This record gives sequence, C-alpha cells and structure tokens, in this order.
Amino acid sequence: MALLELRLILNVSEVSPNSELPRACACTPKRRVPRACALEAAALPSWSVLKACLHAEAGTPRFRRPPRRRVNILAPMSQPSRPLLLVDDEGAFRRGVAEYLSGTGFTVTEASTVAEALEQLEGFAFDVVLTDLRLPDGEGTTVLDAARARYPDILVLVVTGHGSIRAAVDAIRQGAADFVTKPFQLAELDLALGRAIERQRLQAENTYLREQLRERYRLAQLVGRSPAMQEVFKIVETVAPTNSTILILGETGTGKELVARAIHQISTRSGEKFVALNCSAIPESLLEAELFGHVKGAFTGAIASRPGRFELAHRGTLFLDEIGTMPVPLQAKLLRALQEREVERIGEARPIKIDVRVLAATNANLDEMVRQGTFREDLFYRLNVIPVQLPPLRERRDDVPLLVRDMLQRLGAQSVPPRIDVTFSQEAMRRLMAYDWPGNIRQLENTVERALALSPGRSQIDVSVLPPDVRGDRPDDRGVTINLPEQGLDLEQELASVERVYIAQALARTEQNRSRAADLLGVKRTTLVEKIKRLERLGLGDGLQ
Repeated sequence: MALLELRLILNVSEVSPNSELPRACACTPKRRVPRACALEAAALPSWSVLKACLHAEAGTPRFRRPPRRRVNILAPMSQPSRPLLLVDDEGAFRRGVAEYLSGTGFTVTEASTVAEALEQLEGFAFDVVLTDLRLPDGEGTTVLDAARARYPDILVLVVTGHGSIRAAVDAIRQGAADFVTKPFQLAELDLALGRAIERQRLQAENTYLREQLRERYRLAQLVGRSPAMQEVFKIVETVAPTNSTILILGETGTGKELVARAIHQISTRSGEKFVALNCSAIPESLLEAELFGHVKGAFTGAIASRPGRFELAHRGTLFLDEIGTMPVPLQAKLLRALQEREVERIGEARPIKIDVRVLAATNANLDEMVRQGTFREDLFYRLNVIPVQLPPLRERRDDVPLLVRDMLQRLGAQSVPPRIDVTFSQEAMRRLMAYDWPGNIRQLENTVERALALSPGRSQIDVSVLPPDVRGDRPDDRGVTINLPEQGLDLEQELASVERVYIAQALARTEQNRSRAADLLGVKRTTLVEKIKRLERLGLGDGLQ
C-alpha cells in the first residue's frame, strides 16, 4: 500500500523490484541504491523526484528527502528572500523544486500555464523567473518577453528537453539569462542560478560605476547648462556605448580631450586603456613609429623593438588629437589601419590585429583641407562617422559662473594650505562673463588659478587681480581701433601691425606651432611663414620666431 501511494505521489509508472539504478543514492551518496528500493530510472525523470530514494527499513518502504546542499551561493540566508516565479505544468516537479528553492533563499510562486504566469507577473514583482519552454497553452518565451517587458532587470532561466536546445539558445538571444536541460540534478540548477545572479550583480555594479563616472565627468569637468553643452552631453551619452569613430571639433581650449576621456569612461571599454597622442607635438619623422611601432634596427636609433599607440590601446580607446596636422602619406596608413583593423610595425611585414576604438579631434576646418588637398577625403569620411562640435566659451557665457565655481573648488583643494569657500566678487564675475576668452576654458582656468594665487588669505577675489585684458583696461587684441591722422599714414605698415597682432595671438595659442597657427588663421603654413618673413623685413618680427 505504501509503495502504491508513493507511485501516485511521484507519478511513477513502473517499479521493478529486481532492478538496480546505476547511480548513487541521494541519502547515502557512496552506496548504490538497494535492490529493495530501486526505481525504474527510465520511467521517472530525475528532476521530478528530486533525488528521492526508496529505502527498505524493517520491510517498510518510506520516502526520505535528500539533504539540502548548496553548490553555489545564491542569496545569504541572513538577507531577505528573493521572489521567484516557477512556471511548469508538471505538478510533482514544480512542488519539489519549489520546496528545494524555498530553502536556498527564495520565496517561490508557482504557475502551471502561460496565462497563470502572466497573471502573476501583473500582480507581483519577481527577481527571478524559472520557466519551462513547453507549456500547455503556449511557449515559455511568451513568459520571457512579458517578464522582461515589465521588469527589464529580471533574471529569466528556461528549462528545456534534450531535443530543444536550439529553442533554449533562441531564448537566450531574446534575453534569457541561462537554461538547464531535462533531466538535471539540483546542483545544475544551483549553478545556473548562481551564474545568472552573479552576472546580474556585476552588471548592476558596472552600471552604478558608469553612472558615477558619468556624473563625475559631467559635473566636475564637462560643466555646462547652456543648450549647446546640453546637446553635447546628449550626443556623448548616446554614442559612448557604441564602437563608432567620433570626430570632436572645436577651437583650442574648448575641452576636446576631456570629452574624449568622458566618452571612454562611460563606454564598454572603460576598463581598458585610454591612450592619447597629439599629432602636432610629434615630429613628422617619428609620428609613424609612434602610431604603429617599430622593430629593432628599423631605422637609426631604433635600438629596441617598441609597440605603437595602436597596440598599446588594444581593446581600449585611442585618442588622436590635432588629426589635421598629420602628413598626407601617413594619413593613408592610418586609413588602412582603421579599415583593416590591423597594423604593421616599421621594419616588419607581419600584420598585428588590433581592437581599438578611435576618437579624433581637431581645431582645423577639415572640409576646407579636403578641398585644398591637404587632408584625404576618404580618411575624413572614415573619421567623421559621428561629429561632436564643442562651442567656444564666448558662445556660452552663462556657463562661466559654473566653470569658475568648479575650478575654484578643484584648485582650492589643491592649494597649500587648502582653500575652500573662495569666490569672485560680483564685479569680477561680471568681467569674467563679459570677456571673449579666445583661449576658451584653458585660458579661463589659467586666469582663475592666477587670481587664486594672487589673493592669499582672501575669501573673495576682486577685479584687481584679473589680467588687464580681462578687466578691460586695454583694447582686446582681437579688435583694433584706428584713428586716421590728418597728415596720413603708411597703410602697409599699419596693416602689417594689425596682421602681426593676429599672428602673434595664433602662435601663442598654439604654443608656437606654425601648422596649427596657420589653421587658426585660415591660411596655409607656407603662407604664414611668408607673412612672418615680411613682418621681419618691416621690423615687426619680434616674438614671431
């Protein structure tokens, strides 16, 4: 009678007293199941009986539950239990798994059909869903889609038979976290749940860290409330998670490298290297070796092999600043590296595969350079997949107080001793907002640092410590007032004086780099050199060498 009742409970179709299961007994793991309590394995799915075994004690069979052993840490028992929805049409399996999972940190809700599962999802919030793919009234993928639509972060694991692995793989493509195959041991379920929960934890942690970095770069360095900067933030946040090449455009000092670093930090490559190269700061003869590397003896002075910036940035981000100054022959090699995803060191014909996201920046008008033939058109289109235009500071004056406050906090914290709660007077701030800032944020930061250094012990910085041009004590070099004398003037000399002002300012802004200065002035480098020579002949060449 007891054996018959056990058959009904476990849905066992056949019990053979003369058979012996070729597996260890769950209660006595090192012994085989006795003949007196053998069950026919083929007629009884191992996951439905949950390692239950039949023992003969004094001739009386009884059902004994296996010990609950955790293979992977799912949820510490000291923490609140996690709500789990279990969907399967086999009642014995469902009840057994529910009882087991209830002892491993889950609060289990059962459903036997798609309709019941959808009803439960409407009324309750679950952390995990475990669903069979084959249900009486539909497919488990319907439960998967509904769960993820309602709770995007939910973990969904699917259960499938040996013959439907492809369906399980398709379910994972639809968003399932993992799958287990019938029949399975409880250890397999433990491992699958553990893997899924650990992945979820890591994803949540990475998301949190990326949010922190986003806030750090937006509020601490990429500061701005103006519509122009809000548009920049929107583009950066949209394109950062992709692998698209980005071209950052803007005048000198507008923060192009800060934007590049922000893109890297909130991208999927944030855990890898950010490698920067200023193309205008490297002599043309060495730029190729810097980019692609070289082997020992490749050229005079190559005493050892050295990887290039592309190799150093493998799996990370390579930032090419002042890309407009790159020589045309080298542009062709850069284009090939971007297209083929491989580089060759100088002196070696062996290609090296690379996985690098490239960000480029320039203050030059690349469209005009393409028309002039000084920049390859195909490389321009390859780099200009997503352009990000940074506005000059004079076009977002309302951001000046925010920038100044951030700079004061950062620079004040670095002072010795540290200085906090330092501000500019209202009049000083008015002058800062009125100035055009030809050097943009970089010039503003230098001005704030200078003012802070010249105001020791003060809690408020006044107008007196601002540079004369910021105070408005002298005409802006960018504008020239001419009073024509009655006796006339030497027009060539006067025009040359005005021209000298612009050239001197362009050279100062580019740290005496004539190529970049020519870009700022909208002329070719050879034209700029000729103008400087002409100014020297007129006696106006001091400081332009």
